[in-house]
Amino acid sequence: MDLVPALQEPLKKVLGPATAKVMAEHLGLHTVGDLLHHYPRRYEERGQLTHLADLPMDEHVTVVAQVADARLHTFASSKAPRGKGQRLEVTITDGSGRLQLVFFGNGVHKPHKELLPGTRAMFAGKVSVFNRRLQLAHPAYELLRGDTDGEETVESWAGALIPLYPATAKLESWKLAKAIQTVLPSAQEAVDPLPDSLREGRGLVSLPEALLKIHRPHTKADIEDARARLKWDEAFVLQVALARRRHAETQLPAVPRKPGPDGLLTAFDDRLPFTLTDGQQRVSREIFDDLATDHPMHRLLQGEVGSGKTLVALRAMLAVVDSGGQAVMLAPTEVLAQQHHRSVVEMMGELAEGGMLGGAEHATKVVLLTGSMGAAARRHALLDLTTGEAGIVIGTHALIEDKVQFHDLGLVVVDEQHRFGVEQRDALRGKGKQPPHLLVMTATPIPRTVAMTVFGDLETSVLDQLPAGRSPIASHVVPAADKPHFLARAWERVREEVSNGHQAYVVCPRIGDEDDDPKKGAKKKAAQGEAPEGDAEKRPPLAVLDVAEQLAKGPLQGLKVEVLHGRMQPDDKDAVMRRFAAGETDVLVATTVIEVGVNVPNATAMVIMDADRFGVSQLHQLRGRVGRGSAPGLCLLVSEMPEASAARQRLNAVASTRDGFELSRIDLEQRREGDVLGQAQSGARTSLRVLAVIEDEEIIAEARQEAAAVVAADPELTGLPGLRTALEALLDDEREQYLEKG
Repeated sequence: MDLVPALQEPLKKVLGPATAKVMAEHLGLHTVGDLLHHYPRRYEERGQLTHLADLPMDEHVTVVAQVADARLHTFASSKAPRGKGQRLEVTITDGSGRLQLVFFGNGVHKPHKELLPGTRAMFAGKVSVFNRRLQLAHPAYELLRGDTDGEETVESWAGALIPLYPATAKLESWKLAKAIQTVLPSAQEAVDPLPDSLREGRGLVSLPEALLKIHRPHTKADIEDARARLKWDEAFVLQVALARRRHAETQLPAVPRKPGPDGLLTAFDDRLPFTLTDGQQRVSREIFDDLATDHPMHRLLQGEVGSGKTLVALRAMLAVVDSGGQAVMLAPTEVLAQQHHRSVVEMMGELAEGGMLGGAEHATKVVLLTGSMGAAARRHALLDLTTGEAGIVIGTHALIEDKVQFHDLGLVVVDEQHRFGVEQRDALRGKGKQPPHLLVMTATPIPRTVAMTVFGDLETSVLDQLPAGRSPIASHVVPAADKPHFLARAWERVREEVSNGHQAYVVCPRIGDEDDDPKKGAKKKAAQGEAPEGDAEKRPPLAVLDVAEQLAKGPLQGLKVEVLHGRMQPDDKDAVMRRFAAGETDVLVATTVIEVGVNVPNATAMVIMDADRFGVSQLHQLRGRVGRGSAPGLCLLVSEMPEASAARQRLNAVASTRDGFELSRIDLEQRREGDVLGQAQSGARTSLRVLAVIEDEEIIAEARQEAAAVVAADPELTGLPGLRTALEALLDDEREQYLEKG
């Protein structure tokens, strides 16, 4: 029978079923290897062994001493008004001096039983002064019984850095530490994933040594060595996985798509009323070069809100139609799909009227396909796809259904990648006779390292110039609680914009109907352990339906106010958007459904209520909906948060810069990385334990280079069994999805 490798041994065999069950359920740890890779969050210093006569203030110390005296006092306090409060005072001595220890509340019971006069023990804690006397409050202690108080025990306990682990209420950190001590000898058998040349070249310790040092460091230098090594593991293994994906993609066949010299693309460019920016021309060249190759393009197009990504994507789609293929654009919502369809048809004019009277010579058909279409319209659209009559198809997830067949699918454009799972991306790609080319667009600026970590299987193009004629947007924070008159002024500004012939958005975090009970939300927040930040957090977030009613009756009385939110019927949503786009509505009160793709050049003002409830990148996205025409834009961020709060600092950052990449860094520094890396969405436990995407920028960039070189030389990694094992561990099902999902 095969012996299970030490690191794959199930924990229930090593630690017993009860402990193993808690570890699996609460921490996702199943094997010895999982537990060894559950690293300490931080380390407690017990401090050097100190004589009581020379204790330093405010430092962690460890003392060996004997209990001279212990007294239990009761007292009255706000928590125990009837004199039921308890305080245990213990005096200890080591012959050179005396020190008082103090324990309060429920913490008195155990020491009251154990710390009897004459008992010897080690005590560790931080020295403070109370009533002009030195004391240790709630020290950790370990009793020294009989002969076990050899100098060795005392020394090792005192100088130690005590690892504190990410724990759960069911399993405290010290129990985890004990379990890890049990499996630590297996670390010697850890197979090293890093090639020797890489490890030696960078002066990194071996994996067994790193595991030993991270769990049982003797010095702070040990921790640094271990972390430096383990960061490289994470960065390198992840980058190898991505490099192998890129390599595999280059092995797939694809039909090269080159635009004809005087075809649809040329006709389209000729009718554009403006010239492309340098950035648009550069990115278009990168895309056309990729489309001309015989393996599928995989490109991520990042562009600031309003940088003209849609135009660049449309030109790529037209190039594919020119070469006889079909192109499809996948949008995350119906509102956005309809919006894209309208703007594409407008930009193309008679070029979008293929097969119709008055259609231009090179014209093609632009078809919309969404889930809520009527049966007849849907049948018609499906027929146009199958016959190839429709060169350009725009739609939602409905495009992925089995019934949908294409004549010759050449290019898939995915808008707002972070809203699509990989299964959907692959299902669409499976509809081509050969794998189609893929262009992924996002308006969320992604710092370079995140792009390398999350979208590492895609080549990246960045549009960072705004087209000529786009207006500046001024952003200001409106402190509604400190300065209510500022909010009154905000509504006056909205009226001024409307009287000048413009329109405005008001954005709220919540809808405000029955399905939207704030109490449920509050419970959920509490369950997720989110702490409220002052009183503004105590009331439910402002809701679209309430705010619209208050504005229509109050500060915006007499203006035409409408609402838009995600739970409206698709036809109603579309009607509201049409009226707003046509200028029939003055003020649109909406949820974040307007966050992406909504394009109304006449809208110049936006008021975001409870702006502190939105993420930094989301605020930046929302703000990009105004100032899309020739008139300057105004964005007002309304918040009741106090000036000193982190939430207000976040809003100040958004107000002070228009640079989305700068904001995405701030966003990432303030949030757990997991969210950014798609963990929150996929529910997978993050595979990044010591690597921090922003801080470790250099490691990630270097690991990407090293990984590319390793994979180019040995795509199957035949010479690196350790690396193959590490990859298999990383790419279990959850992680595979996480990687592909991006």
